Amino acid sequence: MDVTLEAASLIDRVSALVDAAKAAGADAADAVAVRDRSTSVSVRLGKVESTEASEGDDVSLRVFVGQRVASVSATASSDPKVLAERAVAMAKVSPEDPYQGLADAALLAKAVRDLDLYDATAVSADQLKEDALEAEEAALAVPGVTNSSGSGASAGLGGMVLATSHGFLGQYVGSRFSRSASVIAGEGTGMERDYDYSSRLHFSDLDSPEAIGKSAGERAVRRLNPRKAQTGEVTVIFDPRVARGIAGHLAGAINGASVARKTSFLRDMMGKQVASAAITVIDEPARRRGQASRPFDGEGVDGQTLTMVDKGVLNHWFLSTSAARELGLTTNGRGSRGGSSVSPSSTNLSIEPGEQSPEALIASLRSGFYVTEVFGQGVNMITGEYSRGASGFWIENGALTYPVSEVTIASNLKDMFLRMVPATDLDRNYGTAAPTLLIEGMTLAGS
Repeated sequence: MDVTLEAASLIDRVSALVDAAKAAGADAADAVAVRDRSTSVSVRLGKVESTEASEGDDVSLRVFVGQRVASVSATASSDPKVLAERAVAMAKVSPEDPYQGLADAALLAKAVRDLDLYDATAVSADQLKEDALEAEEAALAVPGVTNSSGSGASAGLGGMVLATSHGFLGQYVGSRFSRSASVIAGEGTGMERDYDYSSRLHFSDLDSPEAIGKSAGERAVRRLNPRKAQTGEVTVIFDPRVARGIAGHLAGAINGASVARKTSFLRDMMGKQVASAAITVIDEPARRRGQASRPFDGEGVDGQTLTMVDKGVLNHWFLSTSAARELGLTTNGRGSRGGSSVSPSSTNLSIEPGEQSPEALIASLRSGFYVTEVFGQGVNMITGEYSRGASGFWIENGALTYPVSEVTIASNLKDMFLRMVPATDLDRNYGTAAPTLLIEGMTLAGS
């Protein structure tokens, strides 16, 4: 696939949309085209369950008439003049919004950096099928595994082209490849399920199908014959898979849009201690081969690496242009395009590693709860209240002993961040990354 030629056609379309908006009476405008291509195969018990292929080119136009704004979305083949006239007519009858507008021209990316986001490797549907079957076969070969929930593999790409009426024009494309396996161990009411997966921008960086399947099977078997734990206060250690969710809650709490709406429990904490001194949080939009990397944000702004939390002290919000203006600040290039709207978000966010290995954290506890899965929606981002169903393994005398399920862990995220201790095992191959995390003083509800 010649992505250069495909991008050229989208550049022409977004440029035409911006020109049409100005001709229709807009004071300013920007247009974005999003391209998506994907192929996926899922199998179960040695048979193909589905093969899917999709592709789409969508455009959106945002126009500004004074302090009024409106947006429209359509397919890339739509008539620019018709879309522009409709958007301008909508803007003229919309309420005024003093915070909307294009990003300051001085903040726009001057050159689009090559972040090595695209891998041209062509992966056929047959290859995807073979990878999925190999992963499932490896999982079913693990002693104790009794059934498959399915295995899959996919390949695709996604790209964006952005044009603005004050002179910005940029585009980038990123590839994506994935493999996964999910299996069941045990029989009857004693069955347990678990999974593993690998997702990368470059095909050669993927974990092997055999490794993914074996890991999924071993994880499921380890969960067999779980017990409940006694109710009480407990030190919890979060497996990195779950710790990434904790990092995501922190990202949500320091999102400028939430702060402006007063829906974040950290809204009054800028410059203050929000986490333990062991916690430093980095956001890095231009990391090479990063899962969430981008050479410019949804408004064309050149985002730089930011230390969001430095030794526990909150330094920044995630800001788009509108969120920044509402807070009396300047965007830091975290505007994320969602169709025709722009809102702030993190990029490659990571809770930086600490000084102790995960094994050392576990060994330090006489008793505790090692959490490998949480479920339920019990997180209140306005108050910070945290209550989730959980499963994992009980820690006794510094070692993982027996599996635990059907318990609830609870605390407040404000307290959890202040008691957090990170381990050394940070894996940056995720858009939101975290190492193993230890948190004291949580409440466990069990038997």
